[in-house]
Amino acid sequence: MPRFLISFDDGWMDFPESDLPAVGKAAHDVMFEAQAAGVWVTGGGLHTQLVTVVDPSGSIALAPPPDQKIAIGGFSIIDVPTRDEAERWAARIAKACRCPQEVREIMRDDSV
Repeated sequence: MPRFLISFDDGWMDFPESDLPAVGKAAHDVMFEAQAAGVWVTGGGLHTQLVTVVDPSGSIALAPPPDQKIAIGGFSIIDVPTRDEAERWAARIAKACRCPQEVREIMRDDSV
């Protein structure tokens, strides 16, 4: 079955910090529903300030390159049969998190 990455940009959550507990509860409720439906794989929020970039030479930078404009703020990975179903879950997550969500199919690699 295809897996999909549902994610949002770090700057897209634009609501007062006082709303964070309600948003967190709503997001967890959708996650629990996805778990109960058997489609949840994993997910979570990301700390922007803790980004480390490791390039192919092994060089490590403690922040994203200056030209990088977008950073993922959070993600969910779900296992569903169609993009339409992934988009329906993304709509539920978008409502809970109060921000748009991107949906991308994860390439399968059956060799691993």
